[in-house]
Amino acid sequence: MIRHSKDTSESWKTLPWKKLRRNLFRLQCRVFKAVQVRDYRKAKSLQKLVLKSTSARLLAIRQVSQLNAGKKTPGIDGKASLSFEERFELSDKLKRHGSNWHHQGLREIPIPKKDGKIRILKVPILADRAWQCLAKYALEPAHEATFHERSYGFRTGRSAHDAQKILFNNLRSYCNGIEKRVIELDIEKCFDRINHSAIMDRLIAPLSIRQGIFRCLKSGVNPEFPEQGTPQGGVVSPLLANIALNGIEDIHQSVRYADDMVIILKPKDNAEKILDKISHFLAERGMKVSQQKTKLTATTDGFDFLGWHFKVQSNGKFRCTPSVENFKAFRQKAKAIVNNSNYGATVKAEKLAPVVRGWRNYHRFCRMDGSRFSLWHVNNRTFKVFNKETKLDRHTAIKLVEKAFPKVPYSENKHVNVKGKKSPFDGDITYWSQRNSKLYEGETSIALKRQNHICGYCGLKTLSDEKVHLHHVDGNHNNWKPKNLLAVHESCHDYIHMKQSES
Repeated sequence: MIRHSKDTSESWKTLPWKKLRRNLFRLQCRVFKAVQVRDYRKAKSLQKLVLKSTSARLLAIRQVSQLNAGKKTPGIDGKASLSFEERFELSDKLKRHGSNWHHQGLREIPIPKKDGKIRILKVPILADRAWQCLAKYALEPAHEATFHERSYGFRTGRSAHDAQKILFNNLRSYCNGIEKRVIELDIEKCFDRINHSAIMDRLIAPLSIRQGIFRCLKSGVNPEFPEQGTPQGGVVSPLLANIALNGIEDIHQSVRYADDMVIILKPKDNAEKILDKISHFLAERGMKVSQQKTKLTATTDGFDFLGWHFKVQSNGKFRCTPSVENFKAFRQKAKAIVNNSNYGATVKAEKLAPVVRGWRNYHRFCRMDGSRFSLWHVNNRTFKVFNKETKLDRHTAIKLVEKAFPKVPYSENKHVNVKGKKSPFDGDITYWSQRNSKLYEGETSIALKRQNHICGYCGLKTLSDEKVHLHHVDGNHNNWKPKNLLAVHESCHDYIHMKQSES
């Protein structure tokens, strides 16, 4: 039993997070292994333990209130954050009502799509998000044991780069990619049209979780389609979509990332028959193929997928570059920062650096030669603006531009894919911690290897469920000596700086 004092924030910060994570992970591994051997009765019994677990509750609250990207987005109650006292109160509420959870309404946020249409993001309140995260802790290991190995979207330990490498493996010259075609599959309003029964029939969960998930689905329904849709914006929604779509990969050689899918055809394959099978598969789940956006394309003509443009050249060589739309969106972000007159060149450089680093990191396994993707033109334009705005000398302007455009090495098609059906819940901590270390470059990667893939603050292995930050021990961000650099979890990094600011 974890005791806490609600009068002080220190009680939350000093909770034994290392022990809590270990407790939850041990339970999740047991759920995974039970489903692997098809002992569903044992799996459901263990899932009930996850739902009742103090460790899982506290970690779920921390995840939605401190770690998730949308942690500051309020629901219909207008609450964008929780005080330390409110976190403990929510933990008590989850303990009392977790097995019979009722969801509140969702806040609707319209988001414009590329084709000019509007997508509605439906945001639950923080308490509902915490319950969904708790349910996800129980559901995810069970379904990870059943998911297809070529499904990469919104899965722990898998990424878009795995999907990118699958296309390279199937379309390179060694595999006669020049003779192949692809079907760029688009599912019409996937998240809005998934049939609730398609999810519920395939859900591996005890009654308490099934009941909560059903209420979650019903809380975000469109009145026109009361039996369809999973709310985009919910913590558990991507997992539910993966549950409904699992098995579509068995129809034909393909790669799937959530609802985006590319089907690879050999010269003799019949595209119409394959599409008919896929249409039948989707119809059973309340969805259908978008006739407008689904295309049959020769690999030599090139196609876009996940922000990349894939093409087999006339000499048979496979090429992957950032797509035109992706590059345009990045350039607009950079332009908005550079042309903003509300702050000076130094602040602009600080704001631009993570945008550039993130874009370059995402495309680090692409072909990035040439002035376009080396960002020479964007770099040159930024220098002119900085040089004009700042009253400092030319040398200082150059230094600021270098800071705004950090170098990220690229190695075309060198990503190493996840081995087969391996899962972070299979208990092979060494494999997953070492693999996670490879996702980082430069000093962060060196620090992780030096620390044997262990967080320098909490002592836990650096698995893929949380980002790794580089901490400067003496607080001096210009001191890059190895002894001053510590690889730590994102949440651990937050706590270190909290303690420093308090002292």
